Amino acid sequence: MAGNYDRAGEVKAFDQMKIGVKGLVDAGITKIPRIFHHQDVAVINPKPSSTLEIPTIDFGGGVFESTVTRKSVIAKVRDAVEKFGFFQVINHGIPLDVMENMKDGIRGFHEQDSEVKKTFYSRDITKKVKYNTNFDLYSSQAANWRDTLTMVMAPDVPQAGDLPVICREIMLEYSKRMMKLGELIFELLSEALGLKPNHLKELNCAKSLSLLSHYYPPCPEPDRTFGISSHTDISFITILLQDHIGGLQVLHDGYWIDVPPNPEALIVNLGDLLQANIF
Repeated sequence: MAGNYDRAGEVKAFDQMKIGVKGLVDAGITKIPRIFHHQDVAVINPKPSSTLEIPTIDFGGGVFESTVTRKSVIAKVRDAVEKFGFFQVINHGIPLDVMENMKDGIRGFHEQDSEVKKTFYSRDITKKVKYNTNFDLYSSQAANWRDTLTMVMAPDVPQAGDLPVICREIMLEYSKRMMKLGELIFELLSEALGLKPNHLKELNCAKSLSLLSHYYPPCPEPDRTFGISSHTDISFITILLQDHIGGLQVLHDGYWIDVPPNPEALIVNLGDLLQANIF
């Protein structure tokens, strides 16, 4: 049977439907296509993940009352990135209703009629707004069970008409606030490195912004696949807005740590570009 498996053909056939994994679920499938099968989906921890958490840092709304307070936050950022490469931010200055509206807008996009979503379906890397299933669908050994709406929001903001109607306004609002938060984080990282506050910004680390909005529909065979497999991010930093479902884990000292959902928090991850060029 293995010799008869035409992965390339099955990938192409799936991709040409332009319906994503959400479309498969809507069609009522009870078994997932073989292209989504992972050889090993068991994640085994050598010790309990519940004994350790990634650091949580209070940004005080992004406006520090004193130099002492700022230095205290910088020290916590330094400790977090040295030991984990991750930290969770609260009181970051982005209102809760903006974050909730962002999640609702993305959910609304992915749950709308397939014919509407198909107009955004593309694998053209030059497109600033596109929707598809797995950017590496054709090159990966096994696909992940997720669909993604990708939007490049900076340095050049897309024309409003190029953005999906259902989440257009919240995308623009969320992006403006995220750029401001990103600049603050780069300032704090610069100072944590013993550099001037604008050092990383002057290297254009805070110049661009891409929003990757993932959607993980219920999977009929969750023991065969991942929503997203283990990976590192190629960015300078990733700022993650997690929904209420959970399942997020980060790797630390060889075992996986659960990051329970916190509706008021954002998770910051140092990406490959920053680690390769700075640390």
